[in-house]
Amino acid sequence: MLNTTNPNSYEYHTKHLQVNILGGMKTNKLESLRITMSIQKPESYNVLRHSLDLYNDNQVEKFTRKIAERLEIGTSVTRRTLQDLTKELENYRFLLLEKEASANAPYRKELSAREIKEAETFLRSKDLLKKTNKLIGQSGVIGEENNRQTMFLIFTSRKTNNPLHCISLGSSGTGKTHLQSKVAELIPEEDKVEITVLSANAFYYFNRTELQHKLILIEDLDGAESVLYPLRELQSKKRITKTVVHKDSKGTTKTIHLTVEGPVSVAGCTTQESIYEDNSNRSFLLYIDESEIQDKKIMDYQRLISAGKVNGEKEHNAKELLKNVQRVLKPIKVINPYAEFLELPKSVFKPRRTNSHYLQFIEAITFYKQYQRESNMTKILERNTSKQKSRIYRKPTN
Repeated sequence: MLNTTNPNSYEYHTKHLQVNILGGMKTNKLESLRITMSIQKPESYNVLRHSLDLYNDNQVEKFTRKIAERLEIGTSVTRRTLQDLTKELENYRFLLLEKEASANAPYRKELSAREIKEAETFLRSKDLLKKTNKLIGQSGVIGEENNRQTMFLIFTSRKTNNPLHCISLGSSGTGKTHLQSKVAELIPEEDKVEITVLSANAFYYFNRTELQHKLILIEDLDGAESVLYPLRELQSKKRITKTVVHKDSKGTTKTIHLTVEGPVSVAGCTTQESIYEDNSNRSFLLYIDESEIQDKKIMDYQRLISAGKVNGEKEHNAKELLKNVQRVLKPIKVINPYAEFLELPKSVFKPRRTNSHYLQFIEAITFYKQYQRESNMTKILERNTSKQKSRIYRKPTN
């Protein structure tokens, strides 16, 4: 029986031989099973150490004869021991690969029936936006009533086909990153990617759909200048592609395309709006409240935390409810029948971009309020006389 308690030294003991696998084994090359082992008879000081590939028959046969000669044991016993050891290692390697695949699989929380009902009831409640903003405050986001609700709706839009983006602006030390991170805590972990530092090429090596409908959070745009271009492309074109040269297993050089698909919602913080104009053109600009009133709210909250008077359980429950609310939102198509009648004042700066943002923000609010109104549906029965079958279609009525 293979003992893998120590990952750096597996043990395989039989009646006739004791084998230790030193350094474990690699799981990335299934075409070989290269190991380093020490082998000896039970209660013997004569130890033989050797490295070999257990899938190489010539190496195994030579090693079998060497063991028989050095340890004075029959070749049939040695050969059987190595064969059984190989089978045990194979099985354990497949188990390791399954564990790695499970660990790397995206986490998705399965909601209980009670959690689903609670979230859907909240989404059907009257004055949803007001209640949402209040709940955001209960989760620990202090002040910034307009910014926090706008940011929450922008983050929610990641689940739509036309997500919104935002950049938080303000002086150093005013809480830009804090606001973004606190509101981001209300988004399920499986739906966001937080970035502190990322190289220019790193974006192209995500799996093709790994970023789809994700919220990408950048703490400081000043530290992410190298990825701003692919981010802009993801925002505008909803996909990025990079062409690279790759050598296959036969040594043949080929050109391959690395494609990462969106859409994504992007949020970042900076003190320098003018430097990131290309990115800000695609985003809502949220100016942080730097008033004395906001300073007082934050400092009062800090004092309450220090005095142990903040209800941590209440904050946690508010966060979990808003996360579950996000999880039960379904992908739907939003059509605004009044869109053609909505016009911006002529004084608006960059009207083309602003008009698009305006319409998309209305869609984001409508998307969030999808449980507010039950669809009024009628059934249309269409009979196919040739096949003697009937199909039911659902069609919205006015």
